[in-house]
Amino acid sequence: MFDDLDPETLRRRTGLKWAAATPGVLPAWIADMDFPVADPVREVLRRGAEGDLGYPEWDDRPGANPLRELFTERMRQRYDVALDPEHVRVFTELIQTLQAVLHVATRPGDAVAMHTPAYPPFLKTLEDMDRRLVPIPMLDGANGWSFDVDRLAADVAEHGCRAIVLVNPHNPTGRALTREELSAIAEIAERHDLLVISDEIHGELVHAPARHIPFTSLGADVAARTVTLTSASKAFNLAGLRCSVAHIGHAGVRRALDALPPLLFGEVSSLSVLATAAAWRHGDDWLAEALATLDRNRRLLAESLPKGVRHHTPEATYLAWLDCRGLGLGQDPAAFFLDRAGVMLNSGLDFGPGGEGFARLNFATSGPVLEEILRRLRAAVHE
Repeated sequence: MFDDLDPETLRRRTGLKWAAATPGVLPAWIADMDFPVADPVREVLRRGAEGDLGYPEWDDRPGANPLRELFTERMRQRYDVALDPEHVRVFTELIQTLQAVLHVATRPGDAVAMHTPAYPPFLKTLEDMDRRLVPIPMLDGANGWSFDVDRLAADVAEHGCRAIVLVNPHNPTGRALTREELSAIAEIAERHDLLVISDEIHGELVHAPARHIPFTSLGADVAARTVTLTSASKAFNLAGLRCSVAHIGHAGVRRALDALPPLLFGEVSSLSVLATAAAWRHGDDWLAEALATLDRNRRLLAESLPKGVRHHTPEATYLAWLDCRGLGLGQDPAAFFLDRAGVMLNSGLDFGPGGEGFARLNFATSGPVLEEILRRLRAAVHE
């Protein structure tokens, strides 16, 4: 089903990924999948549009949004972690949630640690909110990406960090952090009384034998200082519906958010809730097929990149972090590949420290489209 997609069909889409690509250019940039919407999601949206689009029945009952129970049940089933649905809040998107949490839990000028290279909107959030980034550099080793725990501990102490934004699985490197790595972060967080804001939006896109370990699952003390952010938007390709959930284990953050006017951050739409619920209840067969396709694609990528491009096959996500420094293309190889190959990648420069000479490639497309993308990249380098 996922290999029936061709560029002509995809170009008729109105989403940003393909709409931003000029004629003849193949987009492999923004983190949307080209795969069709899961049938259970499509059906519930169709019924919703044909039926009642009035106020949803949970509007007048605080805490009654059905996603609270659905999310905690999914976490129990998939990761064997028990979460209190009373601690779950629903937001329009994950970046909004990050900003809301930083707003109530930190002050302008406060230092916030985050692995770099980093998701560009998170970097922009820290800049816009006047929070100081303390980079946790990802280290490129023989066996993949890692980070220096001792340096993290020293930098947190030196800069007086108030929080750490943990992106796991990591975007853009595709690492799924191990229990040992997460436990080391947890120990540092406890020692320095850090709030941990754990972005786990790619948690359902982990490729075996790697596995996703929710940070809040490390123990009661860890859960009590953690805010977990996620959404169905990445695993089920629903970003445009604008719906995310947060489990707010930190009691102080919960109280601070609940003290704000209830609609200050907006409200999710009834259709976004219906679609998320349909994905979590009935979309796992679709997700399994998507994961199988992504696993095949990441292997094809590893076999077919241009010579001179280094990368570690991602353990999670559908994003490949390409080290093009050996090709001598300068700090922004994405610009070269757009001009010479007609392939649109994300510029590594947008990902902050450690992004120079890198580009990010989205391989969530059909096999034939990915093969053409890779053919173009090879031709541009070796012509």
